[in-house]
Amino acid sequence: MKAREVKRAKLVAKYAAKRAELIAKGDYIGLQKLPKNASPVRIHNRCSLTGRPKGYMRQFGVSRINFREMALQGLIPGIKKASW
Repeated sequence: MKAREVKRAKLVAKYAAKRAELIAKGDYIGLQKLPKNASPVRIHNRCSLTGRPKGYMRQFGVSRINFREMALQGLIPGIKKASW
């Protein structure tokens, strides 16, 4: 799944200029002829370590589970477990 997301991201980057050009012209038939995976809507955020799609923390690029493990091990600078 992680490889599939990388492939989609490459397609989006490849067709970004052409997509913007077609949108500016209002050529919706031309937009439909582009590959489905070239649409930026189809990209889904995934954990960079495990590929988990849910519980993604955008600021760190990992899932909540991996974030907690890394924070407890001290691998993320400036993050510590709250206790009061």
